[in-house]
Amino acid sequence: MRRFEPLSGPAMPMQLLKRLCEAQLPMAFIDDEDIAKCGVLAATKLIELRPRRFDCQTLMWVSAPTASWFLYRFRRPLRKRWPAATRWKKQMNNMLSLKSPARGFTALVVAFMVGCGGGGGGGLDPILGTPPVASVVGPVVTSTSPTGSNPPVSGVATNSRVVATFSKPMAAPSLNAASFTLACPAGTSTSATVSYDAATRAATLTPATALPPNTLCVATVTTAAQDTTGLALASNFVWSFRTGALADTTRPNVIVVVPAAAAGNVPTNTKITATFNEDMNPASLAGSSFVVTNTALGTPVAGNVSYSVANRTATFTPSSPATLALNSPFTATITAGATDSAGNALAGNTAVAPNSGNHVWAFTTGATADTTPPTVTLINPVSGATNVCRTQSINATFSEPMDGTTFDATTFRVTDNGVAVAGVVSYDSVSQVASFNPVGATGFSAGASLVVTIASGSAGVKDLAGNALATDRTWNFTTSAQSCAPVVDLQTVAGFGAFGGAAGVTNQGVNTIINGHLGTTAACTLMTGFHDASNVYTETPLNIGGVNGTIFCAPPAPGTTTTLAIATQARADALAAYNTLAAMPAGSDPGAGQLGGLVLLPAVYTAAGGTFAITTGDLTLDAQGNPDASWVFQSAAELTVGLPAVPRRVFLINGAKAANVFWQVGSAARIEDGSSMIGTIIAPAGVTISTAGQTLQTTLTGRAIGLTASVTMVNTTIVAP
Repeated sequence: MRRFEPLSGPAMPMQLLKRLCEAQLPMAFIDDEDIAKCGVLAATKLIELRPRRFDCQTLMWVSAPTASWFLYRFRRPLRKRWPAATRWKKQMNNMLSLKSPARGFTALVVAFMVGCGGGGGGGLDPILGTPPVASVVGPVVTSTSPTGSNPPVSGVATNSRVVATFSKPMAAPSLNAASFTLACPAGTSTSATVSYDAATRAATLTPATALPPNTLCVATVTTAAQDTTGLALASNFVWSFRTGALADTTRPNVIVVVPAAAAGNVPTNTKITATFNEDMNPASLAGSSFVVTNTALGTPVAGNVSYSVANRTATFTPSSPATLALNSPFTATITAGATDSAGNALAGNTAVAPNSGNHVWAFTTGATADTTPPTVTLINPVSGATNVCRTQSINATFSEPMDGTTFDATTFRVTDNGVAVAGVVSYDSVSQVASFNPVGATGFSAGASLVVTIASGSAGVKDLAGNALATDRTWNFTTSAQSCAPVVDLQTVAGFGAFGGAAGVTNQGVNTIINGHLGTTAACTLMTGFHDASNVYTETPLNIGGVNGTIFCAPPAPGTTTTLAIATQARADALAAYNTLAAMPAGSDPGAGQLGGLVLLPAVYTAAGGTFAITTGDLTLDAQGNPDASWVFQSAAELTVGLPAVPRRVFLINGAKAANVFWQVGSAARIEDGSSMIGTIIAPAGVTISTAGQTLQTTLTGRAIGLTASVTMVNTTIVAP
């Protein structure tokens, strides 16, 4: 490779810099790591300039550790031709691209830490203005599992792995038991092994033994962790989480796929994604566990598989060719080789619970590609908002499914008086909402004036077809001095799909599936019509219910003192949550007890007459783009969803989540057959789902918890969010 020689003399003249800024030059992007291999200062942006009035051919903006400008000159040997662009790229390891210049031209490489301003997605700071922070940037932790949040997440399974994902390719040897540590409890080192998966840029810490229950744990990635160019983290990255009482024995599920199952006229240039209901093991999602097949030809599609820890989403990107065949049927498969962070294999949609199995879906392409850019349809907080609580996440809802891998701290930026705010960026495929969560212990600064930018253009966010946001989306708001009110903490009962107080749980029908644990403080003989991976609880040929989790109950066998203790703690946590919900200040009753046909914003709602019903129509819960939004419904007596032969549904829109919907019922709750209910129902007198003899499937995305009385169900699907 030819050698770059420093020029002597003063720094580059300001006039030349000014002219370069006015030239409106096209930009291409190259990788820091590759440029470093060439012996040039680590570069981030390359600008090609055709010979004009300047004695130069190529100008390159590179990262510099100081504010100095470095000028390099490449001298062409006399009477020799410049290498062709393709040969040059090969020689430069696919990093630089030069056009053959006229005789006598000189190639200049200019290295400095500021560049020309520009519009679109990621214009540079003006040369003649205030210089920004130097762009030589080391790696940062972009997401973690368990999630780092304020307050720390709780109920983390005791057999969980801990994962940190990075912004750049990392040097695997630098990620080890010394640079990635876990203290559980805080201050007490936990023995563990550390591995690094280059495909997902994820480091995984696997504890040698189960973590202690109900314990605050602290994970740390130190500055000893380095990227492949030798740059280290600027500071230690630390986050906390609290374990629950239980190990995770529930199999993961695929909750949304793009393209959707049975979709037609799918754009030929789309990526294929699958999003899971819990954190997955990144190393288990690879080309062997995510396969796309051209059904007509019976041949697999060549492609690459990636997994986003922050988004819980696996992405299949076709390659060779980069588009799918037009007007063709395809089958996508996530195999049972995909496991969650605790090692549980995928439940899938091809196996009977509690067995593992593949998740399979089909779609058909159309005749065209997708060339329509996405748009931002909702933002939260709204532009100009004031007194926003400090731990509030920042959210943007998009018009179509997005490529979650294009969301990070460079494409979803938040600044406080011009200074970048540290945060974790994620994208939710279900709601099409991207979120920025501050990582500071107390959230954003009090009284901060924050500016949010979602980047457009080639370096911005994109949809699954690769179409970029057309223009930057920018807005601002100011914070208050207060933290946001926390969502109700269910603690250990959060892992249960149903809990039958001290009276048990009963199933009738052969189509019942519980995705979560099942429990009661009563004897195991009062758990009827169910089986988990280890035991069968009084099933008959007409009463079979699969539990994708574990059944906890009191002796006799299979109940033990240990399973009873777990059930007892879960009931105590459910009671505490019930009391917290009941103690909240009373809210409005917009439908005089009738919620059917209403669209409700996040709030506390209290039944003035003591009962709530969803019988005259469906209920819609609108989060207005805020996935942190919560709903609490307080009724002193009963809750009724649907009528016999008249099923009703609850819909979630604009980012609303089932995990943030709570029903505090003073007596009993009933969900009629065929209905689709959302939220955690806690009722002292129990919960009844459907009617004996019914074959319509009834769905609860939430939890059915009886504090004292039983829970009964018929052909029911429960998914604990």
